[in-house]
Amino acid sequence: MDVQSRKKLVYPVRQPLMEYLRKYNRDLKVLVNYSDLLRFHVSIPLLDKDGKDTLWETVYYDPAHMETLFPALTLIYAIMNTSGDTAFTEHLQVSQIDYCTFGNSKPFRVRVLNTLNDNYDYFYVKISDASRVYGLELEHILSPNRIAYLTDGETLIEEHISGLPGDVFIKNRLNTSKFNQIRICKEFVKFNERCFIRLLGDMRAYNYVVHITPDIEGNQYRIRAIDFDQQSYEGRRQFYLPHFFKDNNQLVSLGIKHMDSRTMRQYQEEERSLINNRIRLVRYRLDDLLACMKDDQISPQKKVDQLAGELATFHHHDGFSRCRNMGELIAEQLKIYA
Repeated sequence: MDVQSRKKLVYPVRQPLMEYLRKYNRDLKVLVNYSDLLRFHVSIPLLDKDGKDTLWETVYYDPAHMETLFPALTLIYAIMNTSGDTAFTEHLQVSQIDYCTFGNSKPFRVRVLNTLNDNYDYFYVKISDASRVYGLELEHILSPNRIAYLTDGETLIEEHISGLPGDVFIKNRLNTSKFNQIRICKEFVKFNERCFIRLLGDMRAYNYVVHITPDIEGNQYRIRAIDFDQQSYEGRRQFYLPHFFKDNNQLVSLGIKHMDSRTMRQYQEEERSLINNRIRLVRYRLDDLLACMKDDQISPQKKVDQLAGELATFHHHDGFSRCRNMGELIAEQLKIYA
C-alpha cells in the first residue's frame, strides 16, 4: 500500500519555541541567512556519476558577494563542528553550493573543503519551519542518534547526515547473506516503531539513509531519518508507518520471509524500552518541548481531528479524542508506550 501526501504548509517558529531553542543553545545569531544564498546569478543542473539528474543545481555567485558569503559559511561550519574555534577556518573553504527546488525546504547544500587533505563535508541551509524544528529536536531526544542544527530567525542550519540513501540501499544491498538480511529486517522494524511513536511521517526510501557497520560475523545496520518536514502534520495514521510506503515493499517482503509475529513484537518491545530509557534521561527537556508543541499549531485542525480519531481507534484509547493539537497527540502517544 502506498500513502501519498500533498505539499505541506510552512509554519513559522513562534515565541515559545524560540525561547526553547535559546534555552538549549539551538538559536544563534549567524552572519548568513537563507535569503543571502538566494542571490546566485547562475545555476547548472547537477548530474550524478551516471549522468542522471539529481534534482540539485550547482549555483554560482558574483565575486563581490562571495567575498562575504563564503567566509561566513566556513564560520558556520566551525560553529557547528568545533564549538566556534575559528583557528581551524584558515584551511577551510567553500568549494561548492548546490540548491534543490524539490521539496518544502528548498535547501542549499554547502560543501566545505579542507585544503590540507582535500577532504570535504557538507551542511544545509534551509527555510526555518516549526514542524521541521520539532522533528529535529524529537530526533535528538528520542532516537539513538544525536543531531546538530542551529536556527537564526527564518534560517535553519542542519548538519549533513551521512549514509547510503534508502532507495540505493534497497536497490543494491538487499542481496546479501541470510544473517545480514535478518539484521536489516530487525532494524526496519525498530525504525518503523521509532517513527510511529514520535509521529514522524513520510519515510519513503529517499527520506532516510542506512549506516552499515561491519561486525564480527556480518554487518550491523542503522536507519536514520534525514527529512523532518512531515513531523506530526498528516492526519492518516498509516503516514507515520514506513512499511506502508511502496518504496519500502522489498524490506517488508524480506521481513515476512525472515520473521514471525513473535520476533517482530520482540524487536518492537526492544525499541520501546530504549525510547523509555531516553525519556527518563531527558524528562525535563522533553517536557519543555511538548509544552511548546501543545501551545503551537503545526497542522490543519482537520488533520489533527482525523489523526486523533484514527489513533483512538487503533489504541482503543479515548484519550486521543480529547487532544486539540499535534503536541497533545504526541504527548498522549508517548504515554501509551511509556
